[in-house]
Amino acid sequence: MSAAPQRPPAAPTVARDPRLAAVERVCRLIERTDEAPSLAALAASAGLSLWHFHRLFKAATGVTPKAYVSAHRAKRARSALEGGHSVTDAIYEAGFGSSGRFYEASDRMLGMTPTQYRAGGAATEIRFALGACSLGLALVAESARGVCAIFLGDEPERLRDDLRRRFPRARLVAGDRSFATTVARVVACVETPRLGLDLPLDVRGTAFQHRVWRALREIPPGVTATYAEIARRIGAPRAVRAVAGACAANPLAVAIPCHRVVRTDGGLSGYRWGLARKRELLARESIK
Repeated sequence: MSAAPQRPPAAPTVARDPRLAAVERVCRLIERTDEAPSLAALAASAGLSLWHFHRLFKAATGVTPKAYVSAHRAKRARSALEGGHSVTDAIYEAGFGSSGRFYEASDRMLGMTPTQYRAGGAATEIRFALGACSLGLALVAESARGVCAIFLGDEPERLRDDLRRRFPRARLVAGDRSFATTVARVVACVETPRLGLDLPLDVRGTAFQHRVWRALREIPPGVTATYAEIARRIGAPRAVRAVAGACAANPLAVAIPCHRVVRTDGGLSGYRWGLARKRELLARESIK
C-alpha cells in the first residue's frame, strides 16, 4: 500500500478540562513553529510528563504528536508549492533542514514528486474503466502505484464525475485491454468479498484516515465491528465520529471493507455506495 499525501487532522476544540486545553495550545504551537519541535519540548509546553502528554494528545486528536507535526509540515509544503514557490523554498518553508530529508518524505506527503505537485499533478496518469457486476457498476482506477479507486454505482457519468473530483489534476485515460484483467479481479471481489483483493493499492488520505483504513482491513470476512470498536483499536476512543467520517471517505469499496462497520446496536448506518449494497455485501460474506 503506497503512502499518501497527509493533511493534518482537526485540532481538538477547547474543553473545560485544562489538560485538553493544554493539548490545543500545543497544536497552535506546532502550527506556528518553523522547526519541528521535539516531543520533550511539546510535553514541557503542556506542563505534562512525556508519557502522559503523548497519551493525552493521541486521545484528543486521534494521532500521535509526531504524526500531527508531520501533517502540518506536509500542509506547509503543499501550500508553498501550490503558491508557486520553488521546490527549494518549499523545503525550508516546511521546516526541513535539508533537501535529502524532504525528498525522503515527499512521496508520503504529496503522493508524487515535488516537481509534479508544483505543476498541479498534471503529469500523473490514472487509468480507469467500468465493469458490470451484480451490484450495478464498478469503476476501477489505477495509478502507477496501484489501484487508487473502486467506486460502486448505477450511473456511468456520475461515477466518472466522482473520479474527476477525487483526482482533479490528474490525466484520466481509458484503460486498455490489459487493464480489463484488473477490472475483472475487482468485480470478482465484489461478487465474492470473502476472496479479498490481492492487488497493489495506492491509498491516499490523511494520517488519521490511514489508521482507520488499516484497522478496517484487519476485520475478517463475515465479521463486523462498531465505529466505537474501531476508535478503540486505533487508540482514539473519543474519535468515533471521525472514524465514521474516515469510513465515508473510503475510496476503495470492498478492498477497504468499510461495509463491515456497523452501529453499536448492530444496525446498518450510512454507506457511501448505498445501504442496499452494504447489506448485500455482508450477506455474501456470511455465506460459508
